[in-house]
Amino acid sequence: MAYFLAMTIRILPPTTISRIAAGEVIERPASAVKELVENAIDAGAKHIDIVLRDAGKTLIQVNDDGTGMNKAELALAVERHATSKLPDDDLLQVKHLGFRGEALPSIGSVSRLTITSRARGSDAAWQIHVEGGETSEVTPAAHAAGTTVEVRDLFYATPARLKFLRADRTEVEHAKDIVMRLAMAHPEVSFTFTSDARTLLRYGSAQGDLLKGRIARLGDVLGREFEANSLAIDVTRDTTRLSGFASLPTYNRGTSSEQYLFVNNRPVRDKLLLGVVRAAYQDFLGHGRHPVVALFLDLAADTVDVNVHPAKAEVRFREPGLVRGMIITALKHALAEAGHRASTTVSLAALGAARPQSVPYSPHSFAAPMHGNLAEAVAMLYEPLAPSLLPQTAQPPAARTQEVPMQESVAYPLGAARGQLHNTYIVAQTQDGIVIVDQHAAHERLVYERMKESLAQTGMARQKLLLPEVVELGEPDASRLLARAGEFAALGLVMESFGEGTVVVREVPALLGDTDVRGLIRDLADDIEEWGDALALKEKLEHICGTMACHGSVRAGRALSLAEMNALLRQMEATPHSGQCNHGRPTYVELKLNDIEKLFGRR
Repeated sequence: MAYFLAMTIRILPPTTISRIAAGEVIERPASAVKELVENAIDAGAKHIDIVLRDAGKTLIQVNDDGTGMNKAELALAVERHATSKLPDDDLLQVKHLGFRGEALPSIGSVSRLTITSRARGSDAAWQIHVEGGETSEVTPAAHAAGTTVEVRDLFYATPARLKFLRADRTEVEHAKDIVMRLAMAHPEVSFTFTSDARTLLRYGSAQGDLLKGRIARLGDVLGREFEANSLAIDVTRDTTRLSGFASLPTYNRGTSSEQYLFVNNRPVRDKLLLGVVRAAYQDFLGHGRHPVVALFLDLAADTVDVNVHPAKAEVRFREPGLVRGMIITALKHALAEAGHRASTTVSLAALGAARPQSVPYSPHSFAAPMHGNLAEAVAMLYEPLAPSLLPQTAQPPAARTQEVPMQESVAYPLGAARGQLHNTYIVAQTQDGIVIVDQHAAHERLVYERMKESLAQTGMARQKLLLPEVVELGEPDASRLLARAGEFAALGLVMESFGEGTVVVREVPALLGDTDVRGLIRDLADDIEEWGDALALKEKLEHICGTMACHGSVRAGRALSLAEMNALLRQMEATPHSGQCNHGRPTYVELKLNDIEKLFGRR
């Protein structure tokens, strides 16, 4: 039998209350950095310096050139629930980053806090100390206009919290990530971030209009490759504006860690928004690949609740459907506008792989016997090849070229076809370089886009098989396929049961032409097993289209005539998203003549 002691309800001491509040808001050094930097931004700072020592456990210092505080304001700043950011006391009109009025007193309750500030336009500066929740008097100090906050010995008053911190390097990375995200949202502010006397981040204030300033700052944070391989987003609907940049599908990552989302300039990690980005790109990226995006959603303060999470990392929208539709439409429109454009990093990687390697001299590197006479060996090395070793029509080399009339135009974006390599890659000449096309990947995207267009407009045309194809799968796979027979029929793929674990295919989409029906059915069974009921009907149909397009496209290893090569290039230019196949891989690589000349030392 369990016995319970009678307990009297009582009010907790103020110090304990403050430490409980601190536990909600300040869970690690990065949390304190976030609150202090947000306060500096809200104060109108144009330059913010962040300094850490021992990953923030010994010292966190944030210095800004914002509006500063006078003596009375400084005394109030460390009181619980004191704020300057809710002038009308309306929690639905939150227009600042920090507003809860708990950050400074919470930090002060678990550390030794010192704030020194001078109001802009004032001759006097003031200082206050808070140690373990105990506040000192406000005293005169020397300080430039703005504010410096020093947090020393974080969690000294709650030592148990220190045991749950990670390694110093991990804690510094968390704080660094906070500063990076705030810097993305505020390109007009310059930032420096220093840890143990090492400057890890330094961003100057970006110039120009909103989009120019943002892409310049994003280039600083995410790298110039993102700047060169991103698509601008800027759409407005009523009082809601979506702006920012999203990567080309061929510029992708193995995780979603480089997807940065902001609501009213507040960095958030919202599942709805991350899911929307995934849905917008699911047509272009294979499983396990993620785009790089930085999207900024600005909307009326009373249409979003930013107070659903203690650290304000999540938000709740009044009309989530409107937000979701707006983001998906904007991203898909930008991807469509990109046409056949592919990531420049693909070409750079190709150039990197093609860099000539210096080979040290060795007598054994010559394909000739050496008799101690270097000149003789060199002469033998450069002797013309025997006729039997030259490329012959009857003995095709790895690269099969075809003569092309010189007057043929190379002014097309993807140029004019000049030949085919390994019966797989088309080589085309442009005005200022060459293009190498993966014929299977390119045609796969073309077939896929035609299937989607046909499905949306008139339905998929079918082609009856002269001899129906019987495919043995096993009972689970066959059942999963037959359960979706109606969806497949809408796409022109007609199948029915043919005994236990077996299906018979009677019609296929006409766009696929002569295709491997058995391979197609097995791949579709694997796809359905993987994504099950996770996708909506429309997304399922598009996914099925992608699998079928792969089987209906020109395969690698097929020789193409010059006319077929040029037709493929022209179709690519006229087809949206043709810069990448259905799995996010590039369909072509473009090498500029300048870069090729550098490979050979001509520049």
